[in-house]
Formats: sequence, C-alpha cells, structure tokens
Amino acid sequence: MADFPFAVVGFDLDGTLLDTFRDLGTAVNHALEIGGFDLVPIDSSKDLIGGGAKIMLQRAVDAQGGMPEDDFRALYKQMLAYYADHNAVHSAPYPHAREVVADLAARGVTVAVVTNKFEDFARSILTQLDFIAPFETVIGGNSMGKGLDGRYLSKPHPDPLIEAQRRCGGGTMAFIGDSTYDVNAAKAAGIPVIAAAYGYCDKPPHDLGADAVIDSLADLIPALETL
Repeated sequence: MADFPFAVVGFDLDGTLLDTFRDLGTAVNHALEIGGFDLVPIDSSKDLIGGGAKIMLQRAVDAQGGMPEDDFRALYKQMLAYYADHNAVHSAPYPHAREVVADLAARGVTVAVVTNKFEDFARSILTQLDFIAPFETVIGGNSMGKGLDGRYLSKPHPDPLIEAQRRCGGGTMAFIGDSTYDVNAAKAAGIPVIAAAYGYCDKPPHDLGADAVIDSLADLIPALETL
C-alpha cells in the first residue's frame, strides 16, 4: 500500500460517484412544466448532465424553441429551488463506490469531490446519503468564483482540480470522471484522468481522451496502479 502511485484521487459526482439522473431529470421537467414546455423523458437527462444544471435546462428549452433570457433566468431559479428540496430522492452511490473510497483511504490516499454541481447541492446530497465523511474537500461549480468573463471557473477549467490537489495536501493526483468536462479539466491541470464508461458520457467513453477507461468502480484501483 505504501507504494500506491497517487496521494490524492478526485472524483466527479454525477455519473461517476453517484447515479443522480432521475432527480436531475425530475427537476428539469418541473421547470419545463412551469414554462409551458413539453416534458422530456427522464432518461434523456443523462445526455444533458456534465456542464451543470443551467446547461441541462438550457438545452432542454432550446430544443423546444428557446425563450427570452430573463424568462429563462427566472425558470432556472425555480428549477434550483425545486432541486434543493428534492435532490436525493432517487440518487444513490454507484456499485462499489463506498468500498473503493474506503479502500483508497486505507491506502493513505486523500479523496476529494470536484463537480460542476453547485457546492451546496453536492454537500447536501452526499450528507443525505451518509457519504460525505470520507472526502477531504468538496469543490462545486461555484466554489472557485467567476472569471473575467463572468462565468464560474468550473470544469473544463483546471482551477477546481488544482485547488482540490492543494486542499488535499499536494502530491500526485489522479481524477475520474465521465465527460469531456472532466477529461479536459484534468488534462489542463496536468493530472492523469480515468473515464467512467458506466456514467453519463457525452462521447463514447474511449473517445473522451482519458488515460484509461473503466466499466465499474470495482476496476478503479487496478486502473490507477497502471497509470
């Protein structure tokens, strides 16, 4: 265990550590109904996750003709309010998630969550699932503030991963995620990255450009040992 190659391992949340699409899809449909749009199949939310809740709703609205920016902003706030109260109804850790996190901790590895979900939501869900204690830090899509362009410094920007590495004491770090946002952020930060093929991948898993691909979290530690 002493020669494990990484001191820090970071996890994306949605589609990597937790299966959350049902709650996210329900929140999108809640907003669409308020806005007078057709509801979308809950399963389709898997195709929208990655860039955060705002992009999820924007894509769903745009697919039905769009709406004025001010109206969209108000609808988005209603979606967030609903999600705040219903974000862990169906969400659950993926198989082997708890075990692999515990195994990493037993090896002396510090673990972190880096997600584009707002930090309060991420912490709320992990707390409700009794799964927040193992993580040294949780960095959300709004944790790093906004850049000069007024947008949050979230993935694919490298800063959230660099900050997670710093908060976890530095040292070698690897990251696991299921989207181009994750892979591009890790590459920009100079951090090896593993793609979660079981997640909500926005490209075929082997086309994401990750250093390795796993079909289950049970495969994570062997994959890390080969990087």
